[in-house]
Amino acid sequence: MRVHAAIGEERCRESRLQATGGRSVRGTPLWSVDIAPEAAGLPLRVLVLGGIHADELASVSLVFDWIERSQREANPRVHWRMTPLVNPDGFLRSPPTRVNARGVDLNRNFATDDWHARARTYWVGKTRRDPRRYPGPRPLSEPEAQWVHHQIERFAPDLIVAVHAPYGVLDFDGPPPPPSRLGSLLLDQVGVFPGSLGNYGGLVLGVPVVTLELTNAGKIPERESAAMWADLQSWINRRMLRVADSGAANSARGHR
Repeated sequence: MRVHAAIGEERCRESRLQATGGRSVRGTPLWSVDIAPEAAGLPLRVLVLGGIHADELASVSLVFDWIERSQREANPRVHWRMTPLVNPDGFLRSPPTRVNARGVDLNRNFATDDWHARARTYWVGKTRRDPRRYPGPRPLSEPEAQWVHHQIERFAPDLIVAVHAPYGVLDFDGPPPPPSRLGSLLLDQVGVFPGSLGNYGGLVLGVPVVTLELTNAGKIPERESAAMWADLQSWINRRMLRVADSGAANSARGHR
């Protein structure tokens, strides 16, 4: 696997990434890793995605860091599926680009309910045809977006975490309540865009989508990555696992 110098081949090997069968426009394999509990039962499934915008190198680095943390500190009730780099073609360009090899912004290419009505008009009217935000000719026109779509269908995550940069906020779409902060990022729900993953996951599917907008696209301090990871674990334990336990208890009482 060819990688950017900022990541390194050794880190990829240590992360135990596996080829998924998915490929980019240029045929680059899409890699992922599962950290699944050995205990029986139905774990909470969390999908973590980095490098959707490939020039946001910190998003790739953070997911690698979280892979390592999840492998050291496995939660017996959480099944993680982590993909550090959704847009490898953009990542391998010099310099890396936000868009994929066909010039499409993958985070405007998901099959949201408003795509046909708003994606192109939003791009033309709001962004003035910004090439960095081109939504593509149709929803899911890009193999990388198709791959994420299939991952969501097959893995059926209870939570999606998407990592971006550099706006320095925590965004959330889908069923509330959201986390109030992750590390230094404070909740600031900025709304949804036609074709965005938050729109597709949170509004179309009703799956909570936590979007981290890191403060710096180029690097993420280890201390900050650790704080975000700890806060995410705390929110999952406090909110999502407690809700799951409550639902299971109510179901059990209903069958007595």
